Amino acid sequence: MNTFYEHHKDSIRFQYACFDRILLNAAIPLLLEPTAAQGFFSHYRHIYPVTQKVLHDISERYHQWVRNQAERWKVPILEYPEGRREDIVAPYFTRAQPDRIVAIIKSREPANILVSIGGRDSQGCHLDRKLRWVVQYNFYLNDRELGPLFIRMCPYFPFPARVCLNQHHWIAGQLKRLGIEFQKSDNAFSSCADPEMLQQIADSFSPGAFESSGQKVAGRFDAFLHSRGMQRARLPSSIVCFADRVLPQSDLSSTCRTRRFAGKIARCESKHRTTQ
Repeated sequence: MNTFYEHHKDSIRFQYACFDRILLNAAIPLLLEPTAAQGFFSHYRHIYPVTQKVLHDISERYHQWVRNQAERWKVPILEYPEGRREDIVAPYFTRAQPDRIVAIIKSREPANILVSIGGRDSQGCHLDRKLRWVVQYNFYLNDRELGPLFIRMCPYFPFPARVCLNQHHWIAGQLKRLGIEFQKSDNAFSSCADPEMLQQIADSFSPGAFESSGQKVAGRFDAFLHSRGMQRARLPSSIVCFADRVLPQSDLSSTCRTRRFAGKIARCESKHRTTQ
């Protein structure tokens, strides 16, 4: 029995249930295992062995690509800003066009990357997976379907990524299309002309809604997985998004610590729900 609801039920205008923030990890299964990644370099890039210099040069090209794209998109790169990131980027979303990057935040975050064990130019080196704190880029995007979200891209091979979205933004877009009046403040609807429809929309949220963001993640990978002269080459393994954690709207204060390795979905605390 919900004690809070029983105590305040006479003052509650309406209630609804939906997901709050949804975190998805994006990875290419082919590149998760060091031996498979070594085969990728040998077969698709004709590079062997994969030395520290090879990986360093790839990451440097990634950093340069981000700088060039930021100039092309005319968006700022905010380096290690202090404060709540959602508040920092909020002004950039004010007049944002659909499917446009509005800002990039450069930050230092932990990531599982592949490193070359051995000398910088050694013939006997091999790849190994390590958890390292590295510079990453958070691309804040005004998605046409999902609303404001960010895609975190790691510039170090094999380019692990994370997508963070909010179902409240998606619901708000659906209500606008149906012409249903509502008021939304941060991560909550304070009023809605049709609460039953609001709940029906929330319940209709499915993995298919992730398709557009998944395609955008794929576009970020493509520029770095193919060398010059091999732009038409296709990987035998596509990008997969798998659930990190999903926070129900009614449980925003809880914490959930997860661990990921080789695509396995970790266990979360009992009040959190994972997606399939």
